[in-house]
Amino acid sequence: MQTEWTVRAITRATLPVLVALALLELVSGLVLGSVEATLLELPSLLVLVPVTIGAAGNLGSVLAARLSTAFHLGTLSFAPADDTLAGNALATLALSLTVFPVVGAGAWLLTELVAGAALPFRTVLLVATASGAALAVLTVVVAVVATYAAYRFELDPDDIVIPVVTNVCDVLGVLVLFAAVRVFV
Repeated sequence: MQTEWTVRAITRATLPVLVALALLELVSGLVLGSVEATLLELPSLLVLVPVTIGAAGNLGSVLAARLSTAFHLGTLSFAPADDTLAGNALATLALSLTVFPVVGAGAWLLTELVAGAALPFRTVLLVATASGAALAVLTVVVAVVATYAAYRFELDPDDIVIPVVTNVCDVLGVLVLFAAVRVFV
């Protein structure tokens, strides 16, 4: 991978990706607009939306940064049996399974203190945990695919992968959260 370290080269490589991602973010807003009544009726879900999106984006950006670093160091092979890839994927899943239940409990508690929770604690916890687990799996897939695509197109993964992963995880966060709501509420 030969990278030209100029503002012009970086802008030329990232601008089309960023424009496409900005358009993709519109999907997230449209989904939120379509479920506005549900969010206003169930404030626990309203609290979960930004936290779920933020946590998924954070997990994805950490994974993307680790994969990009491993790629630059030459320790990432993209093989299914690659220890670096498997270890980082498992770490992301484990983090998700510890963070999202806390997020759900916090959302329920905050809603209970401020407005009186309309959903039972168990339901909010289940929605947060299920959506977090599904998001972690999707985040791993998106991060690996984005890193591999950067490698194949000879782009610097530091310029491409993190924006792709965080933006795609924003959209997936909203979609997965409301899929979990439809299943469990």
